[in-house]
Amino acid sequence: MIVELTLKQKTATLACITAVACGLSLVFGQRVIPQALLSAIVMYLISGDRPSLVYAMVRSFPRDINAAVCFVRLNLAIRRLESRKMAVVKIFEEVAARQPTKVALLMDDSRLTFGEVKHLSDRIASYFHSKGFTKGDTVALMMETRPEYPCVWLGLAKLGIVTALINTNLRRETLRHSIAVANSKAIIVSSELAGAIAEISDQEGVKDLPTFVYSTEDTNELTECDQLPDAEDLRHALDGVQSVDLSAIWDDISPRDKLVYIYTSGTTGMPKAAVITNSRFIMMGTGCYYMLGLRDDDIIYNSLPLYHSAGGMVGMGSVLLCGLTAALRKKFSASNFFPDCIKYNCTVAQYIGEICRFVLTTPPKPTDTQHKIRMMFGNGLRPQIWTQFVSRFNIKQIAEFYGSTEGNSNLMNLDNTVGAVGFVPAFARTFYPVTLVRCEEETGEIIRDRDGFCIRCKPGEPGVFIGKINLKNALNSFVGYADKKASERKVLRDVFSKGDMYFNSGDILVADLFGYYYFKDRTGDTFRWRGENVATSEIEGVITNIVGLKDSAVYGVEIPGTEGKAGMAAIVDTEGKLDMEQLAAGIRASLPPYARPLFIRVLSEVPMTTTFKLKKRDLQIDGYNITKIKDPIYFLQANGSYQLFKQTDYDVVRSGKGKF
Repeated sequence: MIVELTLKQKTATLACITAVACGLSLVFGQRVIPQALLSAIVMYLISGDRPSLVYAMVRSFPRDINAAVCFVRLNLAIRRLESRKMAVVKIFEEVAARQPTKVALLMDDSRLTFGEVKHLSDRIASYFHSKGFTKGDTVALMMETRPEYPCVWLGLAKLGIVTALINTNLRRETLRHSIAVANSKAIIVSSELAGAIAEISDQEGVKDLPTFVYSTEDTNELTECDQLPDAEDLRHALDGVQSVDLSAIWDDISPRDKLVYIYTSGTTGMPKAAVITNSRFIMMGTGCYYMLGLRDDDIIYNSLPLYHSAGGMVGMGSVLLCGLTAALRKKFSASNFFPDCIKYNCTVAQYIGEICRFVLTTPPKPTDTQHKIRMMFGNGLRPQIWTQFVSRFNIKQIAEFYGSTEGNSNLMNLDNTVGAVGFVPAFARTFYPVTLVRCEEETGEIIRDRDGFCIRCKPGEPGVFIGKINLKNALNSFVGYADKKASERKVLRDVFSKGDMYFNSGDILVADLFGYYYFKDRTGDTFRWRGENVATSEIEGVITNIVGLKDSAVYGVEIPGTEGKAGMAAIVDTEGKLDMEQLAAGIRASLPPYARPLFIRVLSEVPMTTTFKLKKRDLQIDGYNITKIKDPIYFLQANGSYQLFKQTDYDVVRSGKGKF
């Protein structure tokens, strides 16, 4: 939209920009007048004969002022905490002392007050202190969602122990790797998952580790733990523990010290342990509270797994650091989503894209609008169902955000703009240096100019989203992974000038003239399905081991009506000896449900590149289109078997009415 503005209107716009720049400059301790004037002059000059840019600034000004105020509040809060050298444990202790009888966590018929969370975490700390664990040790935690979950890692944090939050879906080699890569000194596992640990208990990196089982039932028996005869029953051991004063230990913990590891998938094929420092957790945990204007009496419905950053860091951060209440659910249920919100009197709810889609597919019922949810926040809500979702369930605000567990580049949509994952005003880039740079869309490879520097994208031009690394600022820092080599691969150097460093998100976004960002795609060999990142090389390795074939390729394919991409595997079988039953059994045993390929294509020929790799891009373009593919395709069934993919199946999938 092009709007001609008068000189008077331009002058007023530039004055507003100058005022905002002054305010932000004060917060960040920069020289006010040069910074403000530079922002104003630059914006004036680049507007020139392009009044649409001026119009965009005028139109978005109320939005930007609101965002600036929230951003300033968040920064001031973080600076106050940093000046006091406050770590997560110290902040929680103050919250618990202020409101010991307030309910912190709800689940089913159980509840824990802040005082009870403190008491349990104190006993956890005292117990592991008596066992000789010290600051810097790592303990792996594999536990399904329950109110005690955050109490366990919080108690360990009081000793400076780093907790590796293990994905409960992992099994065998992937599970062993996740425990070993964090250099774990012990394992805590809930009794219902003890069998998964037993399967790898004799393997390198696990076999010598002491194991503590947190039993499910209030009984003296280690239920379902016969396979771990040497494990200690942690739940009942805690009953006899007397808390000791360990404040001298946790008072010495720095905001820069590691708090937990949260695992993220990547193109290397195995989960990477992202380092979450105290300051990182504080920034993420308090970010939603300040940016979204959450209230102290809010009750947040959190049905997300607590080993992920969304549920375990953003969701739990609002409780432990800000004193809000969270209602938990062991496993997400679409039909119980809003009934649960009514049951617990929730006012705010978290989501990932798949949650919204699944809830939307449930039959309409009175509970759709009988809840008190005024806001839902999360990531991955597809624009195609956004309006339909908020209309049916009467949600006044959707706060979509963008970010990664380990990254420093985060965005948030504060004004209900459909489809946007967030926005950054043009004049704010000095204070929050994120941007898009040009890339090859097919490969994600970043394009540089003749001088070797990256090229900023123009509005409407897709590019890789990057954020400048500033190790002195919690908002812009990047600590990386336990694996230093993996960390280095996420850092771009000499981006716009010699010596600068940026975090490479690996995601392709596009921004419009108003500064709104929209998610477009992921680069590399990772795709997202059922709310989980799936590494294709990991699946390829599993398939190759099962069927004994040298060549296979795994890639994501789009399915109408679903968020993310479903997995598809192409397997070379020139001799026609592939046993689909054996393959299906091996996949069920080795891969969690979200990582199992929905389609299997059996190749009679080997479409190799000149570097002797399968032409994955060509295979991905073909997808599961049986009208153009002569190779047989098999389709994953509800029971875990694979059946031949027929025209009727194809029609159902393409219609968007299939259930996956």
